[in-house]
Parts: sequence; structure tokens; C-alpha cells
Amino acid sequence: MPQTVFVVDDDESMRDAIADVLEMAGRTVRKFANAAEFVELAMTGPAGCVVLDVRMPNLDGLKLQRQLVDADVVLPIIFVTGYADIPMSVTAMKAGAADFLTKPFREQDLLDAVTQALESERATRAERQELVRLHSAYAELTDRERHILLQAAAGRLNKVIAGDLGLSEITVKVARAQLMRKVGANSIAELGRFAERLKLS
Repeated sequence: MPQTVFVVDDDESMRDAIADVLEMAGRTVRKFANAAEFVELAMTGPAGCVVLDVRMPNLDGLKLQRQLVDADVVLPIIFVTGYADIPMSVTAMKAGAADFLTKPFREQDLLDAVTQALESERATRAERQELVRLHSAYAELTDRERHILLQAAAGRLNKVIAGDLGLSEITVKVARAQLMRKVGANSIAELGRFAERLKLS
């Protein structure tokens, strides 16, 4: 999914300057004059990151950050501010901000922060998509296959599982092969990782 850098700053000259630096570096940029303009788009879960001014009228940067966190929106935030406010930066970082830059900042610092934020967003999005795939695969399993999955992932042999379920060993072997195909596991180790990722027990 293409990534966009969203620049949210009520200072038009600063907004344009940041956008120019990013566009010169080949980034796709969208600009917003205030957080209220941006928040509706943000809630749709776009790919990218945000360069966000802390101090803005009405909905400020920290309040917007809280809204995005509460809505579980995966969108790293790079805060920029003209005020060297240490408590504010600590609050922002604790809430998951990707970085905090004090104006005036070096162009390279901005570019580095954006690169890191986009890499983080890409990795987080991929991880979430993989978890969706794993949950979908698990939902396709029958109750018997789920039981065999847990037992096999725990390292129990087919004959032990068969005895537990009152089945023949060959039936368990076939069922295990089928469930491994469904979840995309090529080995018992991968089956174990599948169960671990979904926190099955």
C-alpha cells in the first residue's frame, strides 16, 4: 500500500516548508491546516505517518494523538514544536510518538525521522495483516483439528493424541496434515509458532 506523509500544521509557511523538504526527497505529501481537517481521514487507517504540530487551536497535536491511539489507528506521529517543552515531549513519547523535533530542526533530522516512521508503519501493518490471516485460517479449522493443533504444537505424538480422542493413529495423521495445510504450516515447529502467535492454549 502506498505511503503518504501527512503534514498537519496551522502555520502555512512551516507546513509548506516541511512539505517541500519531503517532496524533494521523493515522498508523497498531503497538507492539513489543522487537526480537525485531518482526523476524519486518519480514522480510515491510511498508510504512512504524520508530521504534526503540537500547539494548534481547538484540537491540538496531543489531543489528536490520544484520539488516534484510542481508535487503534496505526499511524506513527512525528511531533514538531517551536517550544522546547520537555514534559510535553515525554507525554507524547509515552503515548507512542515516533519522534519529537523542536523547531528549527535540520532537514536531515526530519527526513531520518520520517524514514524510520514509515518503516515502522510498514512493519506494523504487515504484522497486523498476518495476524488477520492467521485468525482467518484458525476459524476454518474444525473442533477436532483445533484440538489436534494444540496437542501437536505441544509436541505430543500422533498415537498419544489418537488415544486422547479415541481415534486411530492414521486418522489423526491425516487430520494433522490437513490442518497444517489449512494454516500454511510446513512443520511441527511452524505449527507451534502459529499457536504461539494466536496465544492458543
